[in-house]
This record gives sequence, structure tokens and C-alpha cells, in this order.
Amino acid sequence: MSMRGPGGRSQFMTDEEKKNAPKVTKELLARIFSYLTPYWKQMAVVLTAIICSSILAIYPSIITGKIIDEGLLAKDLNRLVYLILLSLAVTLGSNLIGVLESYMNTWIAQHITFDMRNQMYEHLSRMPQSFFTSSNQGDIITRMTSDISGVQQIITNTFTSILSNSITLIVALVAMFSKNWVLAITGIIIVPLFTIPTRKAGKTRWTLTREAQAVNDQINGILNETLSVSGQLLVKVFGMEKFEYRRYRKANEKMINLNIRESMAGRWFRVVISTVSSVGPMLLYLVGGILMIRYNHDLTVGDITVLVTLLGRMYGPVNSLLNIQVEWIRAMANFTRIFSYYDMPVEIENAPDAIRPESAKGDIEFKNVYFRYNPERMILKDVTFRLDSGHSIAIVGPSGSGKSTLINLIPRLYDVLEGSVTFDGIDVRKLDLEFLRKNIGIVTQDTYLFNGTIRENLMYANVHASVAEMEEACRKANIHDYIMKLEKGYDTEVGNRGLKLSGGEKQRISIARVLLKNPAVMIFDEATASLDSISEKAIQDAIDPLIESRTSILIAHRLSTILAADEIIVLKDGVIVERGTHKELMNAGGVYTELYNTQFKPQIAEE
Repeated sequence: MSMRGPGGRSQFMTDEEKKNAPKVTKELLARIFSYLTPYWKQMAVVLTAIICSSILAIYPSIITGKIIDEGLLAKDLNRLVYLILLSLAVTLGSNLIGVLESYMNTWIAQHITFDMRNQMYEHLSRMPQSFFTSSNQGDIITRMTSDISGVQQIITNTFTSILSNSITLIVALVAMFSKNWVLAITGIIIVPLFTIPTRKAGKTRWTLTREAQAVNDQINGILNETLSVSGQLLVKVFGMEKFEYRRYRKANEKMINLNIRESMAGRWFRVVISTVSSVGPMLLYLVGGILMIRYNHDLTVGDITVLVTLLGRMYGPVNSLLNIQVEWIRAMANFTRIFSYYDMPVEIENAPDAIRPESAKGDIEFKNVYFRYNPERMILKDVTFRLDSGHSIAIVGPSGSGKSTLINLIPRLYDVLEGSVTFDGIDVRKLDLEFLRKNIGIVTQDTYLFNGTIRENLMYANVHASVAEMEEACRKANIHDYIMKLEKGYDTEVGNRGLKLSGGEKQRISIARVLLKNPAVMIFDEATASLDSISEKAIQDAIDPLIESRTSILIAHRLSTILAADEIIVLKDGVIVERGTHKELMNAGGVYTELYNTQFKPQIAEE
């Protein structure tokens, strides 16, 4: 007999599950059942189906008694045929209702998980950028997939199991007591004897299974380490073949012993269960026989047979309900994990009276801005500057000075701690987020392309763009001619994260994508970093005309890009330490001059 519950999970909790078992409160239950409320009509159908199916499932056992007494013992063939057909009809009816119940149950579960996935995705898409930079991506995906998928199993298995087993047990008890209360009590006394060995053997097998899994992980680790190309080379070079063989043999021997113990534990368990299961019926036959023979009771052979059959039907529901606590706690833990994500504050969202102007000029102003990611370190300190529409500004500074952080505040990927960032004279926190982000285009060093075609990646910026507009954006980004040389042109697949393209090609497509968006402000964050000189020049040739034609902010390490800007701002440790033109800053002989000598001057020598 398997020690695993619905969905193949063990009926016994791990130590970690016991430790982290959630506290079940009225508020938690109310929140869970709020997802069932929209489907209360379907739930009523399921509940009715479970009740009807449970009652009908008991009737064949009752009819069996009548078949024996009124058909076989009475030698009434017509009655026998009628009762057999009735039993078959009831069984068929119970099964058909069971199909309806299963369909409705699955329908409800699927729709609830549909609602929860939509709610989760919508909520996560509104979370601040800090959430994605600090959270484990695997945890996020787990919440979206396995945790919410677990809700379906909870509804179709856990909740339904509690209802159906409870109703079956009640119906069986009522039927037994209606036949004979003495035998009913006798049967109830026997039921705990059935559950004790079940739980004891189950815990033993679960412990052995966990140990076997640990050893199996150890064996897989040995195989992965020693049978890989690099691992085998290391083993051979150090002459450790015999050592690794002994290590593998020891783990393999331990696994074999655990498998034998688990197999024998199951064998002894089945012996005990089989013995205990036969005690109940035998005891009912004995007590029933004493009542019939010694006390001339009006019990019939059919009655005793019915009671024995009903007792057998009680074993399953009782054992399931005793073990349902494990599934219930896991279900509550599942919901708790999901709700913990739902309860995370969005932080960055539209103000109730968000402003949405008809058009955007692109004036940017920072006023006494302070910002930090954590309390330990202030990233930006009292940053103040203005960028008028149609002009450009270059931001330079040592690594870690806060350059990328500064530009992330403009589209509200983060919000300032103190001070303000304004767009066309309006605090970005008061602007409509969609309007704000629609009018800001960012090209970063780490270009991201979706797994699709070049056309699909470009159209992501503007789904209504025409072919002519798309091609014009690619010409400005210096990538159209390259695309047209490809066999499938704009319908070429770029691969996962654009891996089928070079870094320079991806970067130019990224620039074209931003151009297709046609934002009021263009931001280039190290757009030519980590590229070879040829790719860098192609991208620079695409960027230079853009700087002259629209409002631009540039974080760059290339001197020609910096010189093209109307003004240069020098950041150090989150503070603007210098600002001005290249000539003015060089004459000042400060941080910029140092950067020029260490970073920009070598570029000139290379060229």
C-alpha cells in the first residue's frame, strides 16, 4: 500500500513542514473561500453531487443484504433479478453523478487558478524594479506555476476528499446503526485498530524513503562529478579511480540496503493490514451469530453481510480523514505563500489624480534628489540639474558613482527618497505612469530581446507601426542593411535572449526598437560598452544623429559621445562634483581630467 496522498505526495510531513506550518485563522479561511464565492452555484452542484453519489454508493451494499435474504434464501427468482438490476442501476447512477461532480470540481479549480494566475501576473507586473533585483527569479516562477497549480489539486483533492469522505462515513454509520446498533458499535471499535498500523508503517516507510532519496542524491552527485569530461580528467590526473570507485560502491550498497528495508516494511505492513482487516468482519460474524443463535435475534444473514460490507467501506474514509491533516496544512501553507506575494506593496503606482498631458516636450529637472537602495548607503546626494528639451547631457563618473541609478529615477523604476524629479515641470510621481514611460526610451548595455523574430521584437515598441516606419527606424539605427541580407529578413528568429545575433546587432535592434517608440527623451546607458571596435563604431554612428535631433541623456565611456553632448555632468560617490563643457572641465583639472587621462585618452591613442 502506498504511503502517498493525492498527487503522489507523502501523507507524512517533513520536519521543515511541521516547523513552518501556517497558523490557520478566520481571516485566512475567509480569504481562501473568497475565491470560491464567484462560483458558489457550481459549488452547490458539486456538494449536491457528492451527497447523492455518497448515498447511492452505499445502497448496493444494502441491496446485497436483500439479494441474500429476499432473493437467494427466499428462492424468489423474480425478486433476485429485480434486486440485481436495481443494484446495477444504482451503481451506474452513482458513477454518472461522480463524473458530473468530477467535471464541475475540475471546472471550478481551473477557473480559480485562472483567476489567481491573472491576479498574480498583474500584481507582479506592477511591482517596483527593486522587487525583481532582490527576489530570486526561481521563487517568482514557483509562485506563478507550481504554487498556484497546487491550488487546483487542493480544490479537486483536499477539499473534495474532506467532503466526500465525511459524507460517506456519516451515511455508512447511519446505515449500520439502522440495521443493528450492537454490531455498529462493534464495527466502530475495530476501525482504530486498522488505522494504527497504517500510520506506524507509513511513518517507517516515509523515513526510509527520505533516507533513500538522500543517498540517491549522493549517488547522482558522484556520477555528475566523476563521469563528466572535466571530472574524469581530474580523477585520472590525480590517480583517484579506485578511491572514487570505493566511494560509489559504498553509497550504492547503502541504497540497496535501504530499498530492501523499505520493501520488507511494506510487506510486513500488508500482512498486518490484511490480518486487522479480516478481524472486523470476523468479529461482526461472531457477534451477529451469537445474537442470532443464542438470543434468537431477528437479524438475518443479509443484515450481517450488509454490516460487514459497510464496515469495509468505512476503512478508506476513516484513514483518509485521519491523514487529511497533512494535506490540509500543506494546502494552507500553499495559500499562505501565494498570499504573501499578493500582500507585497506595489509602491510605485499612479496617483489617484494622475496627470496625463496631451503631449510631451522632454524637459527634465532634478531638484535636491536623495536616493538609496538600503539604509546603509546613500547612492545619490543632493543631485540638482536641468536638461531642456532638444538638448543633451552626458553623465560620467567612476564605477559605482550612481549614474545608472540617476536615470532609473526618471521613468520611476524607483522613487526618490527626498527631493523631486520633474518631467515638463511636473513631478514624475504625479504623472500618469503609462504616459511617462511611453515618452522615455532607454537603451542599456544589457540588451534584452524576446525569443521571436526581429519584426516581433521591433513591433513590441509600437504594435501599430507600419512597415515603412519600422524600416526607417532600423535605417537610423544602422541595422536595416544587415537585416535585409538575412535569408528571412525581418522574420529571422533571434533565439533565446537574442543569442543568434552578435552583441552589436542586438544593440542596434534595441536602438531601432526605442526609435519606433518615438519617445520625447532618449537615454543611452553605456550602449557601446563591452563591444568590439567595429560594432562600437556602427552603434556610435547610429547614436550621434539621434543626440542632435532630440532630448538625450548619455552615460558613456566613449569620448566622441561625451563631446557631442551640450553639457557634461561628473558624478562621484553620488554627488555632482563638476559640470560644464569638455574644455571647461579639462581646465578645471579635477575628477573629469583624471577620467580623461585614465579612460578617454587611451581611446584616442588606439584610434
